[in-house]
Amino acid sequence: MKTQNCTEVSPAVYVGTFAKYNSGSLKGAWIKLEGHTAQSFMEACLELHKDESDPELMFQDFEGFPRAFYSESSLSSSLWEWLDCNDSDQAIWESFVECFGYSFEETTLSQALDAYVGDYDSPEDFAEEYISENYDLNAIPSFLGACIDWRAVWNSALRFDFCEHNGCIFYSNH
Repeated sequence: MKTQNCTEVSPAVYVGTFAKYNSGSLKGAWIKLEGHTAQSFMEACLELHKDESDPELMFQDFEGFPRAFYSESSLSSSLWEWLDCNDSDQAIWESFVECFGYSFEETTLSQALDAYVGDYDSPEDFAEEYISENYDLNAIPSFLGACIDWRAVWNSALRFDFCEHNGCIFYSNH
């Protein structure tokens, strides 16, 4: 699968507070997300900033997970489900979201896996395999078979029923 592997770096967030930031301080710390639930992560953030009576947390930076889960004032609730996935499922889910323009909150891993067809080096490779598996290529004269433009097959027909992102192919009618 040709995706950016966000998990090469341990997922983490730099946590400060808006009060500190507004007073000119970036005081905070990186908190690794592994081993945390959403609740235990928030507890660790509040413990880090216990010097404030009611800290308004500010997530000043992030690493090791897709930007779609991050904002300065919150982390997506779907992040914790994504973190529980293996690398392959993370990449499939990310590609599904990108392919269809969804957010992670609008989809589930299960939806992505249901629509997932497979990984291919190119849409042309998928088109050739799909046509070969679903149609009798022996019925095509051999002198024409070598001339099939698989890019044209993808562009003229298959791209309407399938979606491709980073080599992942999905059924469009999920």
